[in-house]
Amino acid sequence: MTKVIIYGCNGKMGQVITGICQEDSELEIVAGVDVYDGIKNPYPVFANIADCDLAADVIIDFSNAQAVDALLDYCMNKQVPVVLCTTGLSDAQLEKARQTAEKTAVLKSANMSLGINTLMDLLKKAVKVLAPAGFDIEIVEKHHNQKLDAPSGTALALADSMNEVMEESYAYQYDRTKERKKREKSEIGISSVRGGNIVGEHEVIFAGTDEVITFKHTAHSKAVFAKGAVEAAKYLAGKEAGMYDMADVIAAK
Repeated sequence: MTKVIIYGCNGKMGQVITGICQEDSELEIVAGVDVYDGIKNPYPVFANIADCDLAADVIIDFSNAQAVDALLDYCMNKQVPVVLCTTGLSDAQLEKARQTAEKTAVLKSANMSLGINTLMDLLKKAVKVLAPAGFDIEIVEKHHNQKLDAPSGTALALADSMNEVMEESYAYQYDRTKERKKREKSEIGISSVRGGNIVGEHEVIFAGTDEVITFKHTAHSKAVFAKGAVEAAKYLAGKEAGMYDMADVIAAK
């Protein structure tokens, strides 16, 4: 039985994770951490993680950037593995996460979805065949109208996953309106759409002569990220110190 602490347990994602863990016979939630106490949970909730005196095998974090420093301090001191799902971390916090990984296992990915991370693995195989054959590569990502960043971190991660395995590194093209010229062969175009309440959609297009191959992932709810985080927690418990990502989880399947 893997014992879990949910950091940010009373947020939307924290509550989704609570439900998933409760239905999983391999997991036990021993505690939660959240400054908001307006939700009753079937486990003790601490306002400050430093006050948590219950042992756990792994922590799942879906909090906010302001709360991550205290979490990393706790994980470093207690040597508790952590699945770090909070986005928008500063360079200093990312460096602190790397330092924490010297003491315990830390898993962080641009996207926690099992589907997206499986897609990355498929793209690595596809690009090795299609890029040398002259196929152009374009990524179109769509999100809700409240998303602040563009392109999405996931779109960049998809592009990076392909670039990792290509002999020649491709440049990223975000805006074709700046200058009138033909498309460069050695580039990956990334287009962003913002509208309504689209949770997340990523489409990778390989356009060749007389044929087009498309890979597409659609998230219909944020629950897909919670499910991935729970799978990551089950994988990370008991692992040696070091930095991990969802690719490690996929590889272990």
